[in-house]
Amino acid sequence: MNDFSADLGPLGLKIVRNARSRRLRLRLDRREGYPVLTLPRGVSERTGLAFVQENLAWIRERQAARPTPIPFAPGTTIPVGDHDLLITRSADRRGTTRQVGDTLLVGGEIAHINRRVSDWLRAEARRQLTSRAHHHADRIGARIARVRVADQQSRWGSCSGRGVLSFNWRLILAPSYVLDYVAAHEVAHLQEMNHGPRFHAVLATLLEDPRRGDQWLTRHGPELRRYGVTGAASPSS
Repeated sequence: MNDFSADLGPLGLKIVRNARSRRLRLRLDRREGYPVLTLPRGVSERTGLAFVQENLAWIRERQAARPTPIPFAPGTTIPVGDHDLLITRSADRRGTTRQVGDTLLVGGEIAHINRRVSDWLRAEARRQLTSRAHHHADRIGARIARVRVADQQSRWGSCSGRGVLSFNWRLILAPSYVLDYVAAHEVAHLQEMNHGPRFHAVLATLLEDPRRGDQWLTRHGPELRRYGVTGAASPSS
């Protein structure tokens, strides 16, 4: 992290060199919100800092527009699938987390509740996504090598050529049909590694209305980033 100007805030500026980049690029770190400057090969740091100076207004605007994070703390209500759960501390349940009706009971010290809720959500996301992915794969005779649930910054899901499906854990915070849509979308890629007509034909055999989940993510997906990361488009030279 490099100090540059008080205008950039207390987190300063991070400079990254990328030989494959063709132009200067400026973005906000999705998790912390500090500015990240990408320098192409042959571009000096001085030139890059001048570019940042020219875009200070953009940085401040995007930082101010970042959604306020929602903490996983007692008294907070979070969406989980088709239900809202109230996070409640349970002093007599040391280190455990469980759902009881519309309440998420979390044991242990206050300082550990955020991590324990996150761990529970990730586990629940893995359980549901694994179940729905295998359900869809069985319908089209596809083979899943492995299901991963991670903290991707830009994707809700992906499918590798080796049959590994990866999903963003925050899908558990979306309506169940949205999670199911992403699971089906990536399973369809097991047969068609593209977004051409044949891919959409496969997806149509798995879901009655694939557009519904896609449209929800387009409209509301950024809101899920309040529980973790946020992002914004970035200027380039």
